[in-house]
Amino acid sequence: MPEIIPFRAVRPTRDKVSLVACRSYETYTEEGRNFRMDRNPFSFLHILNPGYKYHKEVNGPQRFSLVRNRYQEFKEDGVFMQEAAPAYYAYKIIDRDRNTFSGIVAAASVEDYLQDRIKKHEDTIAHRETLFRDYLDTVGFNAEAVLMTYPDNATIEEILTEIMTARAEYEFTMPYKDTHYLWPITNETHISTIKNTFAAMEQLYIADGHHRSASSYLLSEKRKTEASNKTEHSSFNYFMSYLIPESHVLIYEFNRLIKGLNGLSKEEFLIAIDEIYRIENLGSDYIKSKKKHRFSMYLDGDFYTLKLRKSQRNFETPLDALDAQILYTTILAPILGITDMRNDKRIAYADGRKGMVHVKNQIDQDEFTIGFGMSPITIKELKVIADAGLKMPPKSTYIEPKLRSGVLIYEF
Repeated sequence: MPEIIPFRAVRPTRDKVSLVACRSYETYTEEGRNFRMDRNPFSFLHILNPGYKYHKEVNGPQRFSLVRNRYQEFKEDGVFMQEAAPAYYAYKIIDRDRNTFSGIVAAASVEDYLQDRIKKHEDTIAHRETLFRDYLDTVGFNAEAVLMTYPDNATIEEILTEIMTARAEYEFTMPYKDTHYLWPITNETHISTIKNTFAAMEQLYIADGHHRSASSYLLSEKRKTEASNKTEHSSFNYFMSYLIPESHVLIYEFNRLIKGLNGLSKEEFLIAIDEIYRIENLGSDYIKSKKKHRFSMYLDGDFYTLKLRKSQRNFETPLDALDAQILYTTILAPILGITDMRNDKRIAYADGRKGMVHVKNQIDQDEFTIGFGMSPITIKELKVIADAGLKMPPKSTYIEPKLRSGVLIYEF
């Protein structure tokens, strides 16, 4: 019985929202961030990059404190307002390819996260969890929702359809041509129905935001030990989430780019993988396979198709059958010597929207030696692995939609 509750969001005034909203901080180059901050004093990037004001890069606790200061200044200057009463938020995104995502922004319970009523499919890194916990603890807010998914539900869909017939509180288009719409849901009947509908579900699934949810749990534990009023409904016992139906989740692959062949020649490498894969040289042609257990490969000017031999298809767990895991256990670790998928500098990742053309260009420019093209996993695979309590390799999925920072803010 997941507990999904309304909250009093801090959000930009209607006239400022398109100026405030930005992509996730890490997605910008330094040049790109500076360009936007030079020209837009209302960008949320000024909060996330507070040292810009002093033309100085700041990190650690000093940066956290300055982020809090910039945030308070935006509130004092009337850029932000706070909802008068707890609300859910209907949120719709139409991306540049005309894909539509509709769901509800709400607060999810860290207790549900702990008790596995909110399912995970990705490992997290302990020091990143702790770092972001300390960040949240200092700044006192979270501006990036965790993306979660639930089985398509007629009751929630009916409410969203009804609400979205009215004029949106926000309607704005970003430079990347994605259009965002937001409607606060304040009707008590709607709020009660939404809360009860989520409570009737067995579990929810994290699609994107494993570190954010893990850090929110750590923050809750820290605040509980410090708070004199340790009520279960304290805001730090929840984290902001964007909940969308499974049919709205769009999953892309992450292709792999590798530097070097671990001391092997091209011919030695091909012989090493021949025992595991049927190899077909396609020359300059590229065919993206839609079948499982097949990979595209680009090496030394040629495209290849790798088909896992039937003798190798002895899978004991759902994770064993996952293509990203298969590539890791058959080639990356034993042949190319890449065992640490997060930290090894020889491996890089390119989201599947860029295609194998991007992979080819990187290799032709001698940035990398070999590239592997993956196929996207399905939402069914994601759920099966999460239900089994297993964790995918890093960068197994690139999931849309992506919310914009600064549109809705959760305080604690």
